[in-house]
Amino acid sequence: MIASMTEGEFLRLSERFRHKKAARFLRIFHDVRDPRHLSLYRRIENWLQLIPLEETDFRALSDRYHFHLAKAGISWKEHNLLAPSFHQSDQSSSVSYLPIAIYLDNLRSAFNVGSILRTTEALRLGKVYFVKNTPFIDNLKVQKTSMETFNKVPCDRDMKLSELPRPLIALETDPYAPSVFDFTFPKSFTLMLGNEEYGLSKEALSLRDATVKIPLYGFKNSLNVASAFAIAAGVISHQHRYQNRFFQKS
Repeated sequence: MIASMTEGEFLRLSERFRHKKAARFLRIFHDVRDPRHLSLYRRIENWLQLIPLEETDFRALSDRYHFHLAKAGISWKEHNLLAPSFHQSDQSSSVSYLPIAIYLDNLRSAFNVGSILRTTEALRLGKVYFVKNTPFIDNLKVQKTSMETFNKVPCDRDMKLSELPRPLIALETDPYAPSVFDFTFPKSFTLMLGNEEYGLSKEALSLRDATVKIPLYGFKNSLNVASAFAIAAGVISHQHRYQNRFFQKS
């Protein structure tokens, strides 16, 4: 369509549509390095009177891509970004996963699940167990949000909670629970994460051996489950990989 358009025809299109097309051509060019799409983008770039883009500069290309998205009124999520610069340093890892189970108790959001998988893989935290209603790793949104880690994290589904490693530790908003920053996590255990709206199920709460919380001081009394997990995961990883190593050497 753009290839057969004149400048006047293009400029009569809505601003949102013009920038949506520009973002699309940039995205395709970045993904497959097809010079035809770069050529089409150059036409749009000229018609919009933009400074010529240096296509080999990733930061410039990323900034221009998000400029077009903003003009098009398109909200973006991280998995919709151009391949980020940190991909240049992604590498295979021989670090083993910790003997920890992460139990996802009826989470609804595939985006939260993908984010949890990404954190789990980055810290090599443990094996993730999915309750029946939680989106599994065959879910496309889970795969995209996990940033290519969904097939690197050990996962299982429909496992009975009673069969997972004890103690069972709930990450909840219980005002009387100890802070994750003060809690000493055992070598092996199960960390239970609850539903975004109502938390852990009655079954999970009835079986828990301990509860930990993230201390909050603002208006909201809870965090997004993936954000809360990332905080707890950082504490757990620090205790297991850094503190334990320090104490063994001293």
